[in-house]
Amino acid sequence: MKKINTILILIAAVILIFPMNACAQRVKFSKSEIVPAAQGSVNVRKDKNNNYLIKININNLAAPERLTPPRQAYVLWMITEDNMPKNIGKIKTSTKFLSTKLKASFETVSSIKPMRIFITAENDASVQYTDYEVILTTNNF
Repeated sequence: MKKINTILILIAAVILIFPMNACAQRVKFSKSEIVPAAQGSVNVRKDKNNNYLIKININNLAAPERLTPPRQAYVLWMITEDNMPKNIGKIKTSTKFLSTKLKASFETVSSIKPMRIFITAENDASVQYTDYEVILTTNNF
């Protein structure tokens, strides 16, 4: 009887965990011609309030002031269902203590479903439209 209870608990746990993971999408950024060493991924998950949790992790992203020409900030954009780009924030790069490896991360919540995510280097992080080259991009989700 104890084994049956244990098996039933395990099955219930799997059923409860599976739907949470089924809604999550992890998409890698395409290789960048501007910052070739940069690599990262985007995780998009729908939360219990029907919002989209967007998490970005990037390694080896050069500081924007080291680009040619230099820029002030990396800006994260999402393409919405109506095919419009939306500025969702500034990405900060950092290095860990005693390391030269640049890392960047970003997390936000959106009520709008992202269709694609991309990053540009801008002179002003609050821009609403970009004229600059795309540094990193994903394929459509």
